[in-house]
Amino acid sequence: AHENTGLQSQPPPEGQNYGATAAHVRQGPFVSVSRTAPAKNKYLTAAVLCYANLINFMDWFIVPGILLDIQKYFKLSDGGTGLLQTVFILCYMLAAPIFGYLGDRCNRKIILGAGIFFWSSVTLGSSFISELYYWIFFLLRGLVGIGTASYSTIAPTIIADLFEEGKRTTMLSIFYIFIPVGSGLGYVLAAGMADATGDWRWAFRVTPCMGGVALVLLILLVPHRTQRRTAAHRALSISGTIRVAAEKPGVHRTAKTTWCQDVISLAKNWSFVCSSLGLTAMAFVTGALGMWVPVFLYRAQVVQGIVPPCLRESCNSSNSLIFGGITVGTGILGVTAGAEAARRLRKINNKADPLICATSMFISALCLYVALMVAQANILSTFIFIALGELFLSVNWAVVTDILLYVVTPRRQSTAIALQILVSHLLGDAGSPYLIGTISHAIQDKNAHSFQWSFWSMQYSFIVCSFIGVCGGAFFLLTSFHIEEDRKEAER
Repeated sequence: AHENTGLQSQPPPEGQNYGATAAHVRQGPFVSVSRTAPAKNKYLTAAVLCYANLINFMDWFIVPGILLDIQKYFKLSDGGTGLLQTVFILCYMLAAPIFGYLGDRCNRKIILGAGIFFWSSVTLGSSFISELYYWIFFLLRGLVGIGTASYSTIAPTIIADLFEEGKRTTMLSIFYIFIPVGSGLGYVLAAGMADATGDWRWAFRVTPCMGGVALVLLILLVPHRTQRRTAAHRALSISGTIRVAAEKPGVHRTAKTTWCQDVISLAKNWSFVCSSLGLTAMAFVTGALGMWVPVFLYRAQVVQGIVPPCLRESCNSSNSLIFGGITVGTGILGVTAGAEAARRLRKINNKADPLICATSMFISALCLYVALMVAQANILSTFIFIALGELFLSVNWAVVTDILLYVVTPRRQSTAIALQILVSHLLGDAGSPYLIGTISHAIQDKNAHSFQWSFWSMQYSFIVCSFIGVCGGAFFLLTSFHIEEDRKEAER
């Protein structure tokens, strides 16, 4: 950074709310420092990270997009099919704390590049597995989860370090738009390749090529080192400059802490804990929906006589295509609407972020329940209410991460994100696909085998998601009681 020599005699205004990146700098001498990198380089770096995030989530949701084909090919029950996604999530969440630790201490670009190369290679390899070796397919999906964890844990912290105040919220929103967009395109890619080639394996051969492009862009365009925010460099954007506390003898420097000390500190942060539990409920619902909605819609259509039962090698994938399109559309709209609502409402209410999350979770739970109840009677209404449910879930993606980034001190953010990933997936979407599949399988076993009971078993098991959604809303309400105090603590 290039420093100006002129000292600023007046401290910045205290008590002003700067939203996600409010930073109250202590009184004393200040110097005006230009941005750490040219704006063009920052946006190029963010664009590369967003592109890789797109591929990340496309890989994640390829399996649900062709679930009927995979279930038929490997001869899996509902419980066994749900376990496939559970293995992926378990490996993802167990690897996240390791990469969080490394991300706070090592070169983040190297970790990102290695992760992209690893998950792309393993995804390609999984397309060559014979039906006799289904356990290898399960194993490879778990390895993809490890590669994905290296990216999801570290990339948001780089964006947080590159941008200031309002721009950081905007860039994080764009970054998180690619979660639902990538998820939806994963369905579209998988179903489209299966239809075009007549072989579902080709769905696993496209994203590795895209991953290779992402790796090249990462090497060429992302700086080898990105400057980290620290407690000694509190940022306050004023007229295109960043004012930071001048480093003079006697100025307090934040001492390095151990990983255990970081975890203990985070466990005492009620806003972090409650918002993480709210995110866990979101993950539970999105994991179950992402895995089973196309199958649920297919069974509803079979019961209504809209489509015939799948007896061919390649099953009808129209539901995956439609659901993928819904996920893309509602994701873009939801994340954008959530970020804009947070930006506007923060000006009048310091608790706006958790209140937005709570409200959207309650509405989403209601919409999903209605979708389940009308599925056997009207498939169009089911699509509409599923779309509304996904829309209100998507509102929270960027807002939840924003909460974490301003209630956790900067030097613990990678660790905090890693722990949030661990908890939200351990208690959320690591188990929800398997739980929904197991409940469905158990209901089918206790009743006569029929298409009607095949549909009812999935319908009844999905009701769990509405209940968990309400619990998530309650956790976000609890977050609102602590967020002001924890934000001030992080700023200190």
